[in-house]
Amino acid sequence: MADEAQAPPAEGAPPAEGAPPAEGEAPPPAEGEAAPPAEGEAPPAEPAEPAEPIKHSYTLFYFNVKALAEPLRYLFAYGALEYEDVRVTRDEWPALKPTMPMGQMPVLEVDGKRVHQSISMARFLAKTVGLCGATPWEDLQIDIVVDTINDFRLKIAVVSYEPEDEIKEKKLVTLNAEVIPFYLEKLEQTVKDNDGHLALAKLTWADVYFAGITDYMNYMVKRDLLEPYPALRGVVDAINALEPIKAWIEKRPVTEV
Repeated sequence: MADEAQAPPAEGAPPAEGAPPAEGEAPPPAEGEAAPPAEGEAPPAEPAEPAEPIKHSYTLFYFNVKALAEPLRYLFAYGALEYEDVRVTRDEWPALKPTMPMGQMPVLEVDGKRVHQSISMARFLAKTVGLCGATPWEDLQIDIVVDTINDFRLKIAVVSYEPEDEIKEKKLVTLNAEVIPFYLEKLEQTVKDNDGHLALAKLTWADVYFAGITDYMNYMVKRDLLEPYPALRGVVDAINALEPIKAWIEKRPVTEV
């Protein structure tokens, strides 16, 4: 019997499985192999090499004291960020003062641009070294604590720097009997409620800020503020025991303040 004639495939229909490619047609890719680009189509780009992290230059300007700059130095140490620690003398300050954004220090220079406000600078560095929250709500919890610590510091400073001895003595009574216990009892409970930390039950820049500013507050009141507050003392001791911060403490200039 004669072989039955087959009709050619309709135009545009796919070739039968196993059929050879038509003239001028590329063979199908092997299993697991990418299809070649169509005529006139650019070949796929090679995967890009990972970009080098951007390296910024940092300079911190302050006097040769810990005080307001020490939390910033702690954050630099924690993140292993290279920076120039410029310690301005009292003799140098009058000439340098007009070059500062608000005629005050500390000032942070980042890639040649100078900024002020120590809390804002600390928050910026905290973001850089990964000590902020994961959400806006978490950042709010950290900011609340840091701002409370700063309010406390300012209340101490108002009394410490009072020039009139008689007025200062009266203010000291209220500071020691009311202000200091009020703030430290609240902060002590905050640490107990947050598993040994000041916010989010984990290490954040609130812990680092508090540890960095404590020596200055102790200097202003002429005693160890944290002696009756073991939870707060634990926060400071834990931060000061972190290897990069411990190394900074061991090598930093010895200053009274």
